[in-house]
Amino acid sequence: MEPRNQTAVSEFLLLGLTDNPALQPIVFGLFLSMYLVTVLGNLLIILVFGSDSHLHTPMYFFLSNLSFTDISLRTITVPKMLVNIQRQSKTISYTSCLSQVYFAVVFVGMENFLLAAMAYDRYVAICHPLRYIVIMNLQLCVLMILFSLCISFMDALLHSLMLLRLSFCTDLEIPHFFCELAQMIKLSCSDTLINNILIYIAACVFSGLPLSGIIFSYTHIVSSVLRMPSTEGKHKAFSTCGSHLSVVSLFYGAAFGVYIRNEVSDSSRKIAVASVMYSVVPQMLNPLIYSLRNRDMKEALRKLISRTASLL
Repeated sequence: MEPRNQTAVSEFLLLGLTDNPALQPIVFGLFLSMYLVTVLGNLLIILVFGSDSHLHTPMYFFLSNLSFTDISLRTITVPKMLVNIQRQSKTISYTSCLSQVYFAVVFVGMENFLLAAMAYDRYVAICHPLRYIVIMNLQLCVLMILFSLCISFMDALLHSLMLLRLSFCTDLEIPHFFCELAQMIKLSCSDTLINNILIYIAACVFSGLPLSGIIFSYTHIVSSVLRMPSTEGKHKAFSTCGSHLSVVSLFYGAAFGVYIRNEVSDSSRKIAVASVMYSVVPQMLNPLIYSLRNRDMKEALRKLISRTASLL
């Protein structure tokens, strides 16, 4: 099979989650519902953060950025899938596919670093409460966001440039509902050793280091809480970490589950279905977790609803 140069490739085919026409309306309705819940839920968190001055703290500052990241991550993938189902088409242009890869890498990297930043915030709040205001100042929080954004953009740019050097064969079918970096590399007719090495290095840096930071933070948090003499103090300390710990468990647990599925399954379609648990579900559940488990968020939301109702 003669490989075609990448510049000759005009489009790819996104095979989606199923080929069964009878299931397409169900998939469309399910993903549309999850997308709307994700967008509306995370927008509500951003709105509540901006409207209540009591939430203008580092923890909620990071949470609002996490919500924006979740919205962005889903917006670059799900709408295209929904449009394709409606049009009964599987095509995606080469430029759009590369854009999906680029921004998916950016926002997944951002999500990892934001979860680590939130863990560090809880570590300082519980282990160094008297120095919390000094350490977690606005300048440091903004710098952490900018650092995460810059390094995520650079990583995505590097992966994209490495994709540009690849040539693709006549088989341009991507067994996924969006253009995933690893799937695109598998389609290439070129030598992809460097690309695969880069993926493993990036995974260690952008997942391993933040996860290590989260584990380090919570190890010290648990140690400090257990030394507290008051049962009420222990409960309060754990309650401030409960929402974040739930989100971390969901995000990394789903990612680990997809990795295991990838290792034990030879079916690309089954892997694509499993990846929904990693790439869609956590972003949808994050607002629910923070709304239901966080007393400050519930109180701010109640005030916002009351003010809105009074205006109407």
